Amino acid sequence: MAAPSAQFSLTLRVELPHESGTLGKVTAAITRAGGSIVAVDTLEARGSGTLREITIDCEGQDHRGKVIKAVQGVREAGLIETIDRTFELHRGGKIFTGLATEVKTRDDLSMAYTPGVARVCAAISENRQKAFKYTIKANTVAVVSDGTAVLGLGDIGPEAAMPVMEGKAMLFKEFAGVDAFPICLDTKDPDKIVETVKLLAPTFGGIYLEDISSPRCFEIEQRLIQDLDIPVFHDDQHGTAIVVLAALINACRLTGRAIEELSVTIVGAGAAGVAVSKILMNSGITKIVACDRAGAIHLGREDYEGGSMNAPKTWLAENTNHDRRPGSPTEVLEGTDLFIGLSGPGIISASDLGRMNEDPFVFAMANPNPEVRPEDAAPYVRVMATGRSDYPNQINNVLAFPGIFRGALDVRAKAITEEMKIAAAKGIAATVADEELAEDYIIPSVFNRDVSREVAQAVAQEAERAGAVRRLEDTAELSIS
Repeated sequence: MAAPSAQFSLTLRVELPHESGTLGKVTAAITRAGGSIVAVDTLEARGSGTLREITIDCEGQDHRGKVIKAVQGVREAGLIETIDRTFELHRGGKIFTGLATEVKTRDDLSMAYTPGVARVCAAISENRQKAFKYTIKANTVAVVSDGTAVLGLGDIGPEAAMPVMEGKAMLFKEFAGVDAFPICLDTKDPDKIVETVKLLAPTFGGIYLEDISSPRCFEIEQRLIQDLDIPVFHDDQHGTAIVVLAALINACRLTGRAIEELSVTIVGAGAAGVAVSKILMNSGITKIVACDRAGAIHLGREDYEGGSMNAPKTWLAENTNHDRRPGSPTEVLEGTDLFIGLSGPGIISASDLGRMNEDPFVFAMANPNPEVRPEDAAPYVRVMATGRSDYPNQINNVLAFPGIFRGALDVRAKAITEEMKIAAAKGIAATVADEELAEDYIIPSVFNRDVSREVAQAVAQEAERAGAVRRLEDTAELSIS
């Protein structure tokens, strides 16, 4: 059974008579129904009774109904209002624009707008790079989606994708001080998406792609990287891969293993599967077998030879599983050190993990239900990670993308290279001190404010080392004559 969670929390406003024990009857009814009471507050004392506000965590949508019904069953209680706290948090949107300078006087207006603004426009016209210095461009990222692969909901459309994209903008601001704005496009056509983003690009210092379905996401990202001179980053691919690598670095550090000696089974052959494979290969791992629903992917598979394999699977066939190992995910687990799940629940059973080498690592990241339950896997696994916040070692992309863009924006990087992604992973891993490192703590908390700073510094240093930054003179002020 699921545990009560804030995502299904509600607030009940209940009027109770001035009789001893009536509040106790209500709280007892909530508890019997399985609700977890978070707070009880008094809003108003009236002549006829007291207006109370009771906040409750529930297990799910149906459970919320049972809790409400239990309160309605208390004869003395008058249920005035039911508030869904998650929906209330989203009411009116989660982000807003603000002013960096006040406009209170005639002089303020003449400098911020006409006529003074014309001088700044002219300076940027002479050197377009000055937009980084004199507009929002230097610290603003576009969060772009077409709503085709949102969470586990799939293709739900651009309007329905907005709450997620607003959430990403929140995380950019909260964890890295980056201003981000959601842009949800009403098209699934890669040509139109690429063209639209290119037309919008002058406003932004970076492009963050999110929840665009595979395999279109590969083409869209690659074309934008080629055509734009600002960082372009598809989080569903690279954010996941970076945090996986960070977790693996610390798992190896904990156990004294060499990362390049590991053998890996990956289940899930979409955007994240390809990106994880690439970053592991760039970190020295040579033994990777990727699987989809049909089993292990390799050059000898019928759909590859017949030319019907899609682009990401084709890449995996051509670059992994060089021994052409066939079989189901369960079968190819034999003799491997690391299992990475990027698929769905029930793909493997806990007993299947007994096929792996001694003290294996298992990163089961399907959300909300992992490929194998950590409780069941515990007897077989040395280090376990999931995508969930209610288990240790959550592989969460928020550890990566705010700091990556902070570092890239700080040095005016033209792109986010593979080396910058590896640097980001090392930055995440480094925030866990030797004395903190443990089987249940290989990944820092998402609320650890050191993470974004470490990642930003690592990314900026790598960008500067590789010469992937703009020259400072490109944005220097015009001389005043």
